[in-house]
Amino acid sequence: MDLQVSRCKPEGINSLVKKTKFSKKELQIMYRGFKQECPSGIVNEDTFKEIYAQFFPQGVPFRESDHSKRHAASYAHYVFRTFDQDHNGSITFEEFVIGLSVLSRGTLQDKLNWAFNLYDTNQDGCISRDEMLDVVTSIYELMGRFPEPVIDEHTIKDHVDRVFRKMDHNKDGVISMEEFMDTCLQDEAITKAMTVFDTVMG
Repeated sequence: MDLQVSRCKPEGINSLVKKTKFSKKELQIMYRGFKQECPSGIVNEDTFKEIYAQFFPQGVPFRESDHSKRHAASYAHYVFRTFDQDHNGSITFEEFVIGLSVLSRGTLQDKLNWAFNLYDTNQDGCISRDEMLDVVTSIYELMGRFPEPVIDEHTIKDHVDRVFRKMDHNKDGVISMEEFMDTCLQDEAITKAMTVFDTVMG
């Protein structure tokens, strides 16, 4: 862990100003909030999931709170993994603000790159149909099943199948980063579908 960042020394903040799209003042305010929520200076996955569940209490198919927490936890797991850049099972303040910077102020290219990594759950450099289905299902579950008409498993699967077919240009059964980027940059509807995390994170 970067002790300079965890202690919020000026050189740590100055380094983050260069690495993110946040000002020094914004970073200082975020750091105070981060330390208040996480006095240790790091967030583990369980804490991250708890925080996420508070933001999405409507994540149902079921009314029981433990089920809604489970759905928030499912999507939060994927988000946590993209923020945890060194894959050590915890997020430092630096990792947190770098991820937040991409999502809130990154270019479309930055956001699509982040989305690709979100969907590539096993980090093998490509997205399988199952990976896409898992992440999309977790997003629908997280946001709740209040839309009309009600969205069911078949609707989600059909949606994923359509998007997957459109993205898998060479029909090899997986989506490469290049295929993902090309499709998203050429099709606004797909871009919106793939960057639904803007809404989920915002």
